[in-house]
Amino acid sequence: PLLILLAILIKLDSSGPVIYVQQRVGSRRRKRPGRLTTWEIRTFPFYKFRSMYHDVDQSPHQKYIKEFCQGGGARENGGRNIFKLRNDPRITPLGRILRKTSLDELPQLINVIRRDMSLVGPRPAPSYELAHYQKAHYERLAALPGITGVWQVHGRCRVRFEEMMRMDIDYVRRCSFWLDLKILLLTIPAVISGRGAE
Repeated sequence: PLLILLAILIKLDSSGPVIYVQQRVGSRRRKRPGRLTTWEIRTFPFYKFRSMYHDVDQSPHQKYIKEFCQGGGARENGGRNIFKLRNDPRITPLGRILRKTSLDELPQLINVIRRDMSLVGPRPAPSYELAHYQKAHYERLAALPGITGVWQVHGRCRVRFEEMMRMDIDYVRRCSFWLDLKILLLTIPAVISGRGAE
């Protein structure tokens, strides 16, 4: 019922599809007989409830991500170098609520069912973000991407690029069932409070 209600509200809020699909980059585990497990980097369709007006220009976000990855982007965010572009005019009124409450992420359960993603892991990056990675940053791709993760429960959008990378790489090196369970439990109050959401 919730998904149907959200779909109706999105259609009433603005024209365009209910689901937004974007190609994201993640990894898939490959096991070979007699060899170590390796991770294959690949792209996959990433699903979200649409929170922007349909057919908007993506270049402002691509430009911002470039500056963010290089340590810039603070000017557009009131002096803060954070992950998401604030006061983005491309976002619909309902979209701001969906993002604040993380309800726009619900369709990613489809990605989990398809085994493109896990519940917990590094966030899958848009392909244009990888163009600004340094060699060491690619280690964050050595795990199945997730709906939630370490930096999402420790500041979410307010985390700086190098801090985000450090947290994700540390997760990849230490990931376990118990760490995932801890992150899932920490996600609940983070979502309810809206802490760090933009």
